[in-house]
Amino acid sequence: MISPELLESIALAINALTLNESVVAVLRSEYPGIHFTYCMEDDIGNHQPALEQPGFNLYLVDGREHCLCLTRNYEHASGIVIAEILEA
Repeated sequence: MISPELLESIALAINALTLNESVVAVLRSEYPGIHFTYCMEDDIGNHQPALEQPGFNLYLVDGREHCLCLTRNYEHASGIVIAEILEA
């Protein structure tokens, strides 16, 4: 489970770093047990982020079933997708 407060804390940690693929390694060491993935916002498709920040959105991942899926349910979340927003 990932709480809204934990997600806010992770967003603050990301804001303190330079957002790129190496952020995932830093977050994995600081938040063991949570799976992190990095991608571009346009890779996500038509989903609502759990948390929006300037420059990136955070999505929750549900890993209970055989296949991973995005969720808005904090109780079912076991991972986070960091989706970087590139300015056009």
